[in-house]
Amino acid sequence: MDEIDVSLLELLQLNGRITISELSKKLALSRPSISERMYRLQEKGIIEGFSARVSPPAIGRGVLVFIQVSELKVSVPDFEQLVKDDLDIIECHRVTGTVGYFLKAALADMDSMRILIDRLIPYGHLNTSIVLTSPVPSRSILPKINQLEDQGAKF
Repeated sequence: MDEIDVSLLELLQLNGRITISELSKKLALSRPSISERMYRLQEKGIIEGFSARVSPPAIGRGVLVFIQVSELKVSVPDFEQLVKDDLDIIECHRVTGTVGYFLKAALADMDSMRILIDRLIPYGHLNTSIVLTSPVPSRSILPKINQLEDQGAKF
């Protein structure tokens, strides 16, 4: 991975619908070269996929909630299957420390939040936080150039 790959990753994260032609112009490379770089980044698992970011409020899910779950009362596989099946939960992270999981849910209103909490209460101890604002709702993630130099040909 070189600086061109890093620039390519940045452009793709800013606009996943950018065309190969536009990337070619911005990076001063041929279209086949851009395509080959994108293919290589996908093959190496650096690019995991392409998707659209959807605005939760625009689809009637304007209440964002973080739920910390600790002291599970069921097995880890059972709990993880439960959250995978619950479409209100948009992220789930198993973490270290006294809290076992961080869940992120996108809900329509406070009543929907109450219903979700009622569904989760039997499975563990909950601590809920409602998102007031998101100063950094999403950010591009790029490797640091000095890390690339240290890793040499590993990419």
